[in-house]
Amino acid sequence: MTNEDNSIFIGTKPFMNYVTGVVMQFTTKGATEVIVKARGKFISRAVDVSEVSAKRFLDNKVAVKDIKINSEEFTNKEGRQVRVSSIEITLEKVADLAAPSGAAA
Repeated sequence: MTNEDNSIFIGTKPFMNYVTGVVMQFTTKGATEVIVKARGKFISRAVDVSEVSAKRFLDNKVAVKDIKINSEEFTNKEGRQVRVSSIEITLEKVADLAAPSGAAA
């Protein structure tokens, strides 16, 4: 039950833009899960964004639900076949003990 609107694609923007994006999905948009996606050299940044969002900004109200890794092969601009790794980190809102389960947000 994933929604593309709840995906954050990691790239070259400043680090905190991505952290803010993840936090906003959970706080203002009421998302129950957010997927942080990255390819190649941005994979480590995706891990950092996920960890900083969950532990520092969302105060452990969010946890890692799933991590998917993959690699894709495609032809680059020079016409060579290249393989690039990718990662999807699914963050999930941890059940809030104060709210009854099934309560509308």
